[in-house]
Amino acid sequence: MNTKHLIALFFSICIGILVYSFTAPSSYSIAVLKYNGGGDWYANPTSVPNLIKFCNKQLKTDIHPTPGQVHVGSEEIFNYPFLHLTGHGNIILSGNDVNNLKKYLTNGGFLHIDDNYGMDKFIRRELKKVFPNQKLIELPYAHPIFHQTFDFQNGLPKIHEHDNKPPQAFGLFHESKLVVLYTYESDLGDGWEDQEVHNDDKETRTKALQMGANIIQYAFNLGDQAH
Repeated sequence: MNTKHLIALFFSICIGILVYSFTAPSSYSIAVLKYNGGGDWYANPTSVPNLIKFCNKQLKTDIHPTPGQVHVGSEEIFNYPFLHLTGHGNIILSGNDVNNLKKYLTNGGFLHIDDNYGMDKFIRRELKKVFPNQKLIELPYAHPIFHQTFDFQNGLPKIHEHDNKPPQAFGLFHESKLVVLYTYESDLGDGWEDQEVHNDDKETRTKALQMGANIIQYAFNLGDQAH
């Protein structure tokens, strides 16, 4: 093959790569995070699959319908750009867990923590291990995460009552980017579950799913979102 043919072949390959990069579907997976300490990381088994289904329909995302399940200390977490953590009770992060999670979060990963009631004091303690020089910061209503495809003028919606406290969204940041979202006194995950699990009405479930979709949308545009 002469030089002219090699050059032509090279440009054909380059054009093919460019065409594929603009037309190929952006398929990816998200995962539920497993942890030690006795808390039920496996709570709300239908919630994340339902959120994925909602996002794929409403946002035209291409998320794998079955979420992964990965332990916080495993290198497998780096296969997922988005992790979801929930539960009712204790959570304990080992030294390896802390180092692994911090590496994940400071290299582009995103963690959503949804208190399913009862984990607040434990998760705050453990997050302090990951970012010892930071405090959880409450996100203002004007934060972009509340104003993606779905608009929440009053911030995080209230899905379940629990202690009748107002719902709050807290964040931890790395280089001005939100990398951990902690939703408290809202219980979004319960609202994502199958309707018969908690008998929430359609309006309540829709609000929960819409807020969840906003979180997904924001997380996957993380590089463009600033504190």
